[in-house]
Amino acid sequence: MIKVDNIHKTFGDAHVLKGISACFDKGKTNLIIGQSGSGKTVFLKCLLGLFTPEEGSIVYDGQDYSELTNNEKRYLRQDMGMVFQGSALFDSMTVQGNIMFPLEMFTKQSVSEMQDRVDFVLKRVNLIDAHHKFPSEISGGMQKRVAIARAIVMNPKYLFCDEPNSGLDPKTAILIDNLIQEITKEYNITTVINTHDMNSVMEIGEKIIFLKDGLKEWEGTKNEIFKTDNDAITNFVYSSELFKKVRQMYIEERN
Repeated sequence: MIKVDNIHKTFGDAHVLKGISACFDKGKTNLIIGQSGSGKTVFLKCLLGLFTPEEGSIVYDGQDYSELTNNEKRYLRQDMGMVFQGSALFDSMTVQGNIMFPLEMFTKQSVSEMQDRVDFVLKRVNLIDAHHKFPSEISGGMQKRVAIARAIVMNPKYLFCDEPNSGLDPKTAILIDNLIQEITKEYNITTVINTHDMNSVMEIGEKIIFLKDGLKEWEGTKNEIFKTDNDAITNFVYSSELFKKVRQMYIEERN
């Protein structure tokens, strides 16, 4: 669990986060959504420890990040897996090399132990024959699965995903969403996903934080979106005609 209490973040005169509080539950897919400029990327980077809030606290399973020593922060970061928007794979490394990289950097495992772990996570993301391929030789969806495998190879407690469906076709995006949710539940990880994909919201949004102008404007589940009277979230989610129709169908069924 990650508990955020009243965090503020500024850059010069720009007050980007304005007292945000939230709780991200273990074993659930927690989504952060909002328009460009809402503060969601800065918020995610604060959760990752890349930005330090001027006020407030971020607590990881009882550990207040601001009170940790540098060494304790380093160990905490090893419990964090990250899936970047563009996958961020090393072009010069094979799939196996990309996934093994964190193990080589942060563990003292033997080569055979690292190999066993790489084999395990590749099998988990359904890429059993991709070890010796380079990123340029595989599809965007496969690259994303490699990025997920690398993110979980250290068996993290926390998984952060920044626009994991960016650049993917709808069918592949759903597969990636389902894979992230399966892994979250299977390993009881605290997963936080930064997304603008409304299909993801409706597919795996077990808990949703909606940011607007640096404030938490709304919080709930994918089902509660249909019921809310909050104009900010409904205008954002139902900006497309498709989702307007879906919501109208839901309201009619309820009546």
